Amino acid sequence: MTARPRLTVIGTGYLGATHAICMAVMGFEVLGVDVDTEKIRKLAAGEVPFFEPGLPELLAKALESGRLRFTADFAEAAAFGDVHFICVGTPQQADSEAADLRYVDAAVTALARHLDRRVLVVGKSTVPVGTAARLAALLHELAPAGDRIELAWNPEFLREGFAVDDTMKPDRLVFGVTSEWAEEQLRAAYQPVLAQDVPVKVTDLQTAELVKVAANSFLATKISYINAMAEVCEATGADVHDLAEALAYDERIGGKFLRPGLGFGGGCLPKDIRAFAHRAEELGVGQAVGFLREIDGINRRRRARTVDLVVELCGGDVAGKRVAALGAAFKPNSDDIRDAPALDVAATLHRMGADVIVYDPAALDNARRVHPELGYATSALDAARDADVVVLLTEWNEFREIEPSAMAAVVRRTRIVDGRHALVPAHWAAAGWDYRALGRPSVQGAVRS
Repeated sequence: MTARPRLTVIGTGYLGATHAICMAVMGFEVLGVDVDTEKIRKLAAGEVPFFEPGLPELLAKALESGRLRFTADFAEAAAFGDVHFICVGTPQQADSEAADLRYVDAAVTALARHLDRRVLVVGKSTVPVGTAARLAALLHELAPAGDRIELAWNPEFLREGFAVDDTMKPDRLVFGVTSEWAEEQLRAAYQPVLAQDVPVKVTDLQTAELVKVAANSFLATKISYINAMAEVCEATGADVHDLAEALAYDERIGGKFLRPGLGFGGGCLPKDIRAFAHRAEELGVGQAVGFLREIDGINRRRRARTVDLVVELCGGDVAGKRVAALGAAFKPNSDDIRDAPALDVAATLHRMGADVIVYDPAALDNARRVHPELGYATSALDAARDADVVVLLTEWNEFREIEPSAMAAVVRRTRIVDGRHALVPAHWAAAGWDYRALGRPSVQGAVRS
């Protein structure tokens, strides 16, 4: 192989498109591959089909350089690439908590039939442990080059909203390999990243598969732990925000992800911890990660409790009340609404008879497609007009920066539920707002009649 291998990226969704664009910007010749020809068309025309800060500018740069192209032809991809990255989705199965591996299997099968020389296939998708060994056998069976094809696993650790930095300046790289040759090819494929002294952990395939789900499970546990403490605080009158700050001073614990609120969502943490627990049960070690079931339960209860706070502020019944829902995406700086707590809360309130008006800076189009029954606004103040209660559900900076008095001028009643602990209670109370947040004592303002 050359010192700078040619790369293909199979799957051009969030992970794949980001990886392809960033690797091209870093100087590699890259071919993006997808069976969705419309997605290919958009990317080739310079359009990123999802919201990610900084990525549209990098796509334009990569296309202008001539180093990035897209195709739906797996034969072309096999002829082009020296290292093939598998970046397709692994959603939760419709009738099970297990991961749906049909897209991974299809991608590997379609590529393998055209591999007639020694190349490296690299999985980046999040999969149950044991998948890599099965796919390696599939490659050897289907590829004309047989066992000259090697498989490695290189899990991704992208955070939506920070995907460019996480690709070009990651905090670590994990290489799951079965030979020195495979490690050498991965090092060549990541040479510009490694030149920044990014740590590399070289492991076997099984460990590399486990790293991603283990990391997500740990993060989910930390988030749900502080939300469990919020439940205790609500029962005792304590303040979970202050509790979290006090815990964060302990260097053994730290403050990252120790933030109480509505809980986690998106296309990774929820489905990954469920698939991990499911796989552990298949392996006969389900009791070792049984706590993940309760982690999932704590997270779901935060959504129901947020609805309860809105109902309480509305005097016990939201039927006929106008609710301004600020946020639809599962996190700020993203348009991803998969398993979004914000939309779950908004839809629940709608089913209870509330007139729910949603605003989100990036996710409105996606939200409309999934929840056409909700109302939508063009700004936060537009959503809040004549509202009986405002509920903050995604912690976008523009919501943090809202002037309480400006919003007070447009609502019917000055009542707010801060589902993300994003606001300063005293500022809102000073402007006459009744303030509620999960796990915090209520703060009374002068409620307008």
